Amino acid sequence: MTGGGRLPVAVRLPELLRQRPFRRYWSGQTASFFGDQVTFLAVPLAAVLVLHVDAVEMGWLSTAGLLPALLFSLAAGAWADRRGRRRQMMIAADLGRAALMVSIPVAYALGHLTLVQMYGVVFLVGTLSVVFDVCNVTLFVSLVEPEQYVRGNTLVNGSRALSFVAGPSVGGLLVQVLAAPLALLVDTLSYVWSAGLLARIAPVEPPPAEPRKGHFSAGLRFVADSQSLRALVAGAATVNFFNFVFHALMVLYAVDQLGLSAGTLGVVLGAGAVGGLVGVFVTGRVVRAIGIGPTVLLGFVAFPAPLVLVPLAGGPKPLVLSALFGAEFLSGIGLMLLDIGSGSLQAALIPDALRSRVSGAFRMVNYGVRPLGALAGGLLGGSLGVRATLGVAAVGGVLGVLWVLPSPVPGMRELPGGSGGEPASAVV
Repeated sequence: MTGGGRLPVAVRLPELLRQRPFRRYWSGQTASFFGDQVTFLAVPLAAVLVLHVDAVEMGWLSTAGLLPALLFSLAAGAWADRRGRRRQMMIAADLGRAALMVSIPVAYALGHLTLVQMYGVVFLVGTLSVVFDVCNVTLFVSLVEPEQYVRGNTLVNGSRALSFVAGPSVGGLLVQVLAAPLALLVDTLSYVWSAGLLARIAPVEPPPAEPRKGHFSAGLRFVADSQSLRALVAGAATVNFFNFVFHALMVLYAVDQLGLSAGTLGVVLGAGAVGGLVGVFVTGRVVRAIGIGPTVLLGFVAFPAPLVLVPLAGGPKPLVLSALFGAEFLSGIGLMLLDIGSGSLQAALIPDALRSRVSGAFRMVNYGVRPLGALAGGLLGGSLGVRATLGVAAVGGVLGVLWVLPSPVPGMRELPGGSGGEPASAVV
């Protein structure tokens, strides 16, 4: 105890953050999350305000960022597991993304920014992000003991949720003060910061996978052979598909049919980020109370189900806003239950030698359905109507839980390898 009766800062910190390697890893991730949120706003604003793109061109810009996950996730995972040295690959990906991102404000300052360059940058940044992410799952378990997976995922997802709250606000302010292309310097610096912190840790990583027939598809085959992972990826793909159906029309519905202003809509969407922060704080308690498997099951329902309040919103404006706030806030809590619970469960189920390849398989499926969901949202909105499509999307997202119910996941009280979980070897 100090003279004032307060515990030293190091004692008050969560246990993992008292470990220097994880603290540096987490700090880099936190900075990168904030930078990504600034970019999420600044890139489309740069396209609109500087290059004056139309709706079709904006659609292609969004597709350019999503496409690498579908095209390269499997190959990146196979390469990462075969090559090893994943931390070095993450550092190279960070520095490559920084160089690409800084090219936009440089071209803007020189008066040579073009839409072709924007397409190329977001595609290549998306490609390097695939490499970074498939390596990241292995680096995480190299830094965190199995009994700390939930706590580690809670800290990382807590940073992500906080970035959803503060990032867009900071991004909007930077765009207003500096102009949209110059705001991207923040993301450039976040990548450099992340690379610098990764260079200062040296965890013991799993050795490279031995070359053998079927190396490329081993991640997909492992998922297909595992009841638990197969259920998780199918459930997540279902939720992702319908979530992108929903969000393809959410803004249009809120502005055109509910009459919300852009500012009010921003506050409403911010409620989801606040809900995410609350979800970060309660997930650990929920896991301890009901077990890891039931928590994942709850997340599969609690994330999409509250969104049904959006198409049901009607009547006086305070009632409409209450419904929208409630939908976003509760859905944000459910998202953290699902992400933290499912991420921890996957970390426990996947053997070290296959982590990057299984992560690549997950990303290919989950990210691959996103543009399909957005396309389906537009088509259904034109035929069924916007409000009806939002209702279909909210209900359809809940159906993802049906993949998980007959699997071993609901019966897992502890992470696999513990006294109450399904042993990892049982799913090979």
